[in-house]
Amino acid sequence: MANLNLSVANVALPAIGKAFDSSQTALNLIAVGYSLGLAASVLYLGAVGDRHGRKLLLLLGTALSIPACLLAAFAPNDTVLAAARILGGLSAGMAYPTTLALITALWTGPARTKAIALWSALGGGISMLGPVIAGALLERFHWGSVFLVTLPLAVVALVMALLFVPAHANESAEPVDNLGGILSVLLVAGLVLAINFAAVPRQGASVVGLVVIALTAGAAFFRRQRRAPNPLYDLHIAGRRTFWVAACAGIIVYGSMMGSAFISQQYLQNVLGYSPVEAGAAILPLVVMIVLVAPRSAKLIETRGARTTLLIGYGSLFLAFAWMLLFWGEHSSYWHIGLAYVLIGTGSGFAGTPASHSLTGSVPVRRAGMASGTADLQRDLGGAIMQSIMGVLLTAGYASAFSAAVAASPESKQVSDQVRSELTKSFASAGEVARQHPQYADQIVAAARRSFLHGDDWAYAVGLAAIAMGALLVFLMFPHREAERELLRRYETEDSTAARAEPRA
Repeated sequence: MANLNLSVANVALPAIGKAFDSSQTALNLIAVGYSLGLAASVLYLGAVGDRHGRKLLLLLGTALSIPACLLAAFAPNDTVLAAARILGGLSAGMAYPTTLALITALWTGPARTKAIALWSALGGGISMLGPVIAGALLERFHWGSVFLVTLPLAVVALVMALLFVPAHANESAEPVDNLGGILSVLLVAGLVLAINFAAVPRQGASVVGLVVIALTAGAAFFRRQRRAPNPLYDLHIAGRRTFWVAACAGIIVYGSMMGSAFISQQYLQNVLGYSPVEAGAAILPLVVMIVLVAPRSAKLIETRGARTTLLIGYGSLFLAFAWMLLFWGEHSSYWHIGLAYVLIGTGSGFAGTPASHSLTGSVPVRRAGMASGTADLQRDLGGAIMQSIMGVLLTAGYASAFSAAVAASPESKQVSDQVRSELTKSFASAGEVARQHPQYADQIVAAARRSFLHGDDWAYAVGLAAIAMGALLVFLMFPHREAERELLRRYETEDSTAARAEPRA
């Protein structure tokens, strides 16, 4: 349910832009809002679940998702829609961390690896099915219908959680670090919002303020975690190589996957003229490859180690972004599109499981919520940051290219400042201007397509650079198979000794 909600908005963005005459920045916030709410709350609420009951948080979060979906579906403007998406993310922040935490608490060894592979495959596959389902709905219904698709799932999830999820499983008796939780929310929210508003004209003061909030909250958070008797985020555990390298690697993997889906769904509709259902169906090769590859990833981890498996995934993602940058243009055929999606699905399928597996293997069971929260952060913070960065670059590149096109036009002196602002605001706004001035419609649409391609090239180039840095980090810092197994055994011994010592203390 949470993963489907993460992605259903992408294919609806062109329709939402037309309905509300939204700026590209507003569309970016709608797309990233769910990830923002989830990423900002997942560490805090994961710890609350560890202490007060994972089943309770699962039920509360699933229930809260119902009004959040209804508010999004019937939002009167794009501001309310963005707020509803953030609320939906907060509801997922209650429910989602419990899933991997329960797997960690209930299974060990190869069984846990298989369970995590299934969790990763279903999560990644379902999230990428979002555009397919949303596209089919948009062919027949209002754009708001895409936010109603998870309501039946919410009902089923509530019943299944009530009946089958154990009420208590290796939960912590330690008090929750509420101050640390609040600081973590401010840190993530300030960072993501600052990135999103960075390209908005006349918002410099707001961006500076958000950066200050993020930096101040970040410094206070790390200071608090070093001094708190029961820290929200155990920095000793987070400093383990198999933990922090896997966390960083996963952020880039999932962020790249979600960022590419965010940009490409707009590209398929705006530039290539795909219908919503065609654009949604185009991503199916990605879904198929994730589902096929993730179980093989689990086997590869057992035989070759997480490092090798991660690097194979990174290699496939690098090829995908290079392909999109070089070969996705104004007249690309579907095989150009499908091949990139195959490579993204293969890379995410190989890299997703080891990134999550290494996190859960590096922590004691009583800290399962921390591992689960970090695994969720891989998807959600990675998605929020990469979508925000790629969205900002798309916005800036589009506006820059269209401004240059207007300046080079023989009719540039006849273009008012208001019309110029509408043309550079977003592709949807340029389409509205084209409808208002039919004599220039072909020129405006052609310029908008070229400008969009200019902006998405900027976005793909940054994605390519992020993937290269992530691969280098894994190559240099993640231990080889035998060293990894030795480290995990050592961590398990340390944690067992600490757990035995706690009652005597």
